[in-house]
Amino acid sequence: MSPERPTDRSRALFARALELFPGGVDSPVRAFKSVGGEPFFVASARGSRITDIDGNDYIDWVMSWGPLILGHAPAALISALQARATLGTSYGAPCPEEVRLAEAVVARFPSIQKIRFTSSGTEAAMSAVRLARAATGRSRLIKCDGCYHGHLDALLVRAGSGLATQGLADSAGVPASVAELTTVVPYNDLKAVEAALHAHPSEYAAILVEPVAANMGLVLPEPGYLEGLARLARAAGVLLVFDEVITGFRISPGGAQERYGVAADITILGKIIGGGLPVGAYGASRELMGLVAPDGPMYQGGTLSGNPLAMTGGLLSLEALAPPGPYAALEAVALDLAAGLREDAAASGIPVVVTQLGSLLTLFFARGPIRNYAEAGGADRGAFARFHQAMLTRGVFLPPSQFEAWFLSTAHQPVDIEATRIAARESFAAMSV
Repeated sequence: MSPERPTDRSRALFARALELFPGGVDSPVRAFKSVGGEPFFVASARGSRITDIDGNDYIDWVMSWGPLILGHAPAALISALQARATLGTSYGAPCPEEVRLAEAVVARFPSIQKIRFTSSGTEAAMSAVRLARAATGRSRLIKCDGCYHGHLDALLVRAGSGLATQGLADSAGVPASVAELTTVVPYNDLKAVEAALHAHPSEYAAILVEPVAANMGLVLPEPGYLEGLARLARAAGVLLVFDEVITGFRISPGGAQERYGVAADITILGKIIGGGLPVGAYGASRELMGLVAPDGPMYQGGTLSGNPLAMTGGLLSLEALAPPGPYAALEAVALDLAAGLREDAAASGIPVVVTQLGSLLTLFFARGPIRNYAEAGGADRGAFARFHQAMLTRGVFLPPSQFEAWFLSTAHQPVDIEATRIAARESFAAMSV
């Protein structure tokens, strides 16, 4: 039996939150709707651990959904932010840190010659779409089912029936006329992209994709897929947009583009480039970025864009990740954890697929393979919910959705890996009874 953990304070605060926020939260997945139970409220976090207001301590595999590759509250980052905050938090004017951070990003992403910082990944994706449309004079978009690019209307769509189909609004409030401009295709399916381009020749502005899908759980590109997208885009005069909000600076110093050797026309970034503070960015060639105001006719701006605190957080993160960085060590730990989870599940007779790349992994309750959103959707979400609850009770905080990645940080120590393995073995065993 797992030990009981006090929850009174979190439950009381959640009751108050339900009266104030939709679902009691400021972002839907935090409500635990897909895994059951109620969310806990965080009091503090340091390194690999997070502590709730009832005093419960958890090994954290969420890591704020990706930006905390150095763990919670690293001393150097906190010191730098404290010092910078004493000089002001926002100016509405340029600061030196944004130039330095831009130089660091451009140095590691050869496809980016100029960049524009925003305050969120959604804002960056919205701007990348606008830039692609401005550059091509076209309106239609192609995206992959299950890839998430923020909550902008044009990309908050799902697939209809058929191989390549006009998008259907995936949220109330998205006009059908907007959703219809987006064609949704399966991830890892080049034939579907070809069919879409053939159906509407010379009408597509961009193909948008997470080069490594991490919002349907972690799903890897099959050999030749990214190269094929680049080839199809060039042939059709379409811009290839890589959403590297998650993969940027996480799976290699130059993200998926470096890891797979495929360059994007426009790149979307976020998370790690803010070191845990709100940030986003989009970048491209000098020619494309020359269309952005004030140099060109495509308007985009933001009051807090390039603010000194977020830029300081990003600088500290990228300095710590300077090549060769901790990437090989992180991958070695993630490989061992993934192998251990497979072994532990098999010992209890539970079929799982554990997908891993760099410091990312996802455990699917499925027999596999998992190559796209439809196959990810076939995983046993009820089993994942039971597993999530069992792990949380044992002091391990996993992303509260089957369709999210686990995030490893440099702060995770061997003791964290061993404790996670022990909790997983006990949880698998309890599920198999």
